[in-house]
Amino acid sequence: MPGRNSKPINAWSSNEDTWRIFRIMAEFVEGFDVMSSVGPAISIFGSARSSPDTKYYKMAEDLSGRLARHGMSVITGGGPGIMEAANKGAYEAGGVSIGLNISLPMEQVTNPYQSISLNFHYFFCRKVMFVKYAMAFVCFPGGFGTMDEFFEAMTLIQTGKIAHFPVVLIGKEFWTPMRDWAHKTMLEEFHTINPEDLSLFTLTDDLDEALDVLVKNKEEVQVAAPASNAPNGRDRLTAEGTRMGVPPTRSIVRNESSR
Repeated sequence: MPGRNSKPINAWSSNEDTWRIFRIMAEFVEGFDVMSSVGPAISIFGSARSSPDTKYYKMAEDLSGRLARHGMSVITGGGPGIMEAANKGAYEAGGVSIGLNISLPMEQVTNPYQSISLNFHYFFCRKVMFVKYAMAFVCFPGGFGTMDEFFEAMTLIQTGKIAHFPVVLIGKEFWTPMRDWAHKTMLEEFHTINPEDLSLFTLTDDLDEALDVLVKNKEEVQVAAPASNAPNGRDRLTAEGTRMGVPPTRSIVRNESSR
């Protein structure tokens, strides 16, 4: 048995951690450099397991083609399934189709419908690109990755860390149970969210409605763009696209026994 002072077998040395900073920096630098020129963009998420003959694959392809024809770029994770459908729709419509590909332990194949392709080692660097360069999220039915992106957007919007942008959920049969659980369990039973938090997203099966929300938001953002980055104060944007905010005030622990 290893001694009580033995290091865990997966411990990294501080030297390795220090040099890893440069790889992280390189991913941010390349991502910022490439993504800064994509123009108005929508990040689209969904299952990598959806095949081309499924309903939501076809819907993602259709919606992305419409977005491209309205002058919006499409950003996905670059993989198969819904990601492929979204890239394909934008690509074949002549739009900007971006794939933010991720290196994983298992072998994988990126989809071929990417006019801009970036490769990431770190999920957190990649996630910054999804948020920083998108003016809206669209989430189709998906797995843990889709849920991760959806709830991160909810957290950033709810806390005011980013400006409120549209989050559109496509697929009532998939997303309605989640919404109902949030209402019953989080809101009514445990009071961990506010009623208005359930209005932070749009749930629909209608691509016309989804497109209307996204196009309207694009028009509003373009009108407001000159004043979007205040030079000073809590609304000034950080490098990763979130609001600067105000540092938390330190609380004081009172010693009741000394009173």
